[in-house]
Amino acid sequence: MAEEVTETGTVRVDAWMWSVRLTKTRSIAATACRAGHVKVNGERAKPAQAVRAGDEVRLFHAGRERIVVVKRPVSKRVGAPVAAECLIDNSPPPPTPVEAAVVGIRDRGAGRPTKRERREIESLRGRP
Repeated sequence: MAEEVTETGTVRVDAWMWSVRLTKTRSIAATACRAGHVKVNGERAKPAQAVRAGDEVRLFHAGRERIVVVKRPVSKRVGAPVAAECLIDNSPPPPTPVEAAVVGIRDRGAGRPTKRERREIESLRGRP
């Protein structure tokens, strides 16, 4: 399968993120752009912003930040081995399950923590 590289060497950021499998769908990528969760070279990106080889794309998605550098702009979705060749992943490693459990996750709509709950959270974080 030949991946489609544009003749100008640029492609939309939402299409590229979907093509290299950073997001599951292109609409999720576009929504992340509109919400301000995507930055290209340090600037907030709109879904139609063009990316080219060498651009740094930062995406906050699924509870973690992904930092990738565009090696090759592709506009069609490619397989995982080809997608790995289209980017350089500089992301920090995902948190271990132990680290994720320490963060203290509250139920949505539970309101502000009580004084007792704040003390418990602080003790979990290792603060006096």
